[in-house]
Amino acid sequence: MIEAKHLTAGHGWEWIKQGYALFMKAPLLWIVLLLICLVAAVAFSSVPVVGEPLISLLMPVILVGLMAGCQDLRKGEDLELMHLVRGFKQHTTQLVTLGGIGLVSQFLIFGIMMLVGGAALVSILMSGQPDVEPEVIMQAASGAGLAILLGLILFSLLVMAMQYAPLLVFFNNVTPLVAMKLSLRAFLNNIGAMLVYGITFMLLAFLASLPMMLGWLILLPIVFTSLYASYSEIFPAEKETGSDTQENDIFARDDQIF
Repeated sequence: MIEAKHLTAGHGWEWIKQGYALFMKAPLLWIVLLLICLVAAVAFSSVPVVGEPLISLLMPVILVGLMAGCQDLRKGEDLELMHLVRGFKQHTTQLVTLGGIGLVSQFLIFGIMMLVGGAALVSILMSGQPDVEPEVIMQAASGAGLAILLGLILFSLLVMAMQYAPLLVFFNNVTPLVAMKLSLRAFLNNIGAMLVYGITFMLLAFLASLPMMLGWLILLPIVFTSLYASYSEIFPAEKETGSDTQENDIFARDDQIF
């Protein structure tokens, strides 16, 4: 039975340090991989009607490829461009199903928001038009207090449930719904570490945005590598206790620059 470990709040910072160590094992290739993903996402999103839903469906498939790259780096193997398609070779159906569940959940949440007085706001959010006047948005939001509150709560729960779900499907061979349940439990069990992790990332995001957004070339890959670091600590592989000490020593050496 897969169980999420309960970790102290300080682990939130450790995940970022470990993510940085993984990034530094192949920094240039990490930047190239993420740029490919961003260009592909922009290209797909420009396709009318089906573009953005397709991104949602394929997001878990692409994500696990990056996570497989993290796993291989931790094992001392190389990061490769082919890691981007690793998710198309294993558990693809379950991963696409997971993306579909996430997409349907988003529409259901928007539907609930519309039912409680947020129809105008939801229409603006779903229009995908970046040139909407701020005054229009403020007017739509002014009468949608309950809808905004419910939306924040439900979307937060969805994000928690989806955070580790693709990794659990791919690495632990569990079904999408079970993976979402385990992910939600893992987040809530480690809320202290998650707060430290999130607050630290917000500070780093501010700093990364100062020099013409150039800091994001480093920070964006660390978003993914630190996600794998947190997953591997919260859901450690079975019978890996003998290798944990060795891996921690490797990370400790890589983290000396901190």
